[in-house]
Amino acid sequence: MRLILISGLSGSGKSVALNVLEDAGFYCIDNLPASLLPETLQHLRLYGVTDTAVSIDARSGASLVDLRYELDELREQFNVHILFLTTREETLVKRYSETRRRHPLATGNRSLEECIRTEREMLANLSSHAHIIDTSDITANTLRAHIKDFLNLKSTAFTLVFESFGFKYGIPMDADLVFDVRCLPNPHYNPALRPLTGRDAAVIAFLQAEPLVAQMLEDIRAYVEKWVPAYIRDNRNYFTVGLGCTGGQHRSVYFAETLAAHFRQSQQVLVRHRQLD
Repeated sequence: MRLILISGLSGSGKSVALNVLEDAGFYCIDNLPASLLPETLQHLRLYGVTDTAVSIDARSGASLVDLRYELDELREQFNVHILFLTTREETLVKRYSETRRRHPLATGNRSLEECIRTEREMLANLSSHAHIIDTSDITANTLRAHIKDFLNLKSTAFTLVFESFGFKYGIPMDADLVFDVRCLPNPHYNPALRPLTGRDAAVIAFLQAEPLVAQMLEDIRAYVEKWVPAYIRDNRNYFTVGLGCTGGQHRSVYFAETLAAHFRQSQQVLVRHRQLD
């Protein structure tokens, strides 16, 4: 079993790190008392769990002292990596001020600065045996990238979604990009094509005979192809391209199906037809 132990100062990004590992297929446990770690790992191994990430912080209290020695024993049974996240005190004070959250060690009249210093002292022994990442001056996306590099994690699966819709029913809330194809010739005005959809051969032939359709299709394809890598680097798991015509039956359906067929050669693709579905 591979064990990633995540620790560090509260507010330094442990939740971000745990989410990265969860997306990568790890069985994740947040805020596990340190004393329960060996028993928990043995239990998970019995159930066939191969990759586990556990977040442990200063709320474990006195049991943190024994954790250092327990880790030596665990290394004989598991592939253990320790990731420790730290941040400058002034940065943590600013983050707590912005979120208005209470520090986990806040009791009585103890100030936020005192809580941060106490927590840093409690975790000092653990940090000396860990890979340390200072999150003071980096974004959440940069932190995700650092964690993936450190653990040699593969990028999470990216799914490109093409969704057709009718503008008269509203724009899809989940669309990241929206293209309007209402300026193109409309099969709706051909009585023979009106009851059909953009998946039917007669409608496809009608639209393929129009030069403007081919031009717009190529423009959209080129735009999506150019910018999808940037969204993948931005740690997106899903990216939805909305394609809208008036009723969501002919032109937008044809565009969604045609673009999906092209991008299936390089990406995991889903197609949705909001009005037809």
